[in-house]
Amino acid sequence: MEIFHWVAEHGFDLVGVVGIIASLLFTAVSFHKDDRSRKIGNLIAITQQHRDVWQQLYERPGLARILKTDVDLGTEPISGDEFLFVKLLILHLDTVYRAMKAGTFVKLEGLQDDIAQFMSLPIPKFVWDKLKPLRDADFITFVENCVYSHKSTASTLK
Repeated sequence: MEIFHWVAEHGFDLVGVVGIIASLLFTAVSFHKDDRSRKIGNLIAITQQHRDVWQQLYERPGLARILKTDVDLGTEPISGDEFLFVKLLILHLDTVYRAMKAGTFVKLEGLQDDIAQFMSLPIPKFVWDKLKPLRDADFITFVENCVYSHKSTASTLK
């Protein structure tokens, strides 16, 4: 009987509390779904930017040398187009890094290995060394750690 008396006295308060809790749960679920949608939207946008940059390599055969391992920059210096292409990739990578760091983007599996392999090529390494002083310390550390960890992994695999 006491429970009925308590419900009669506090029933309205109980309904209010349950309503508040339900609305908070609904808001949390909605926020989680919105966060996932935003991250997927960011992934789609960055993928499009990535494709736009790399498409230049396929449309402009003069840029093919960027991906070669046996380039001698002493006898055949880097061209302005090659420098610009790698610079655009570094700027794109900086954007991806900042988005991942801010939590507004999904983490990309294998990104560090891709960075290490690309930055170990003669032309990208040359451009990176020129542009590195213009980047912020966190990004420099990220790229350098990718390159260093890849080199130490590669040396242990041999």
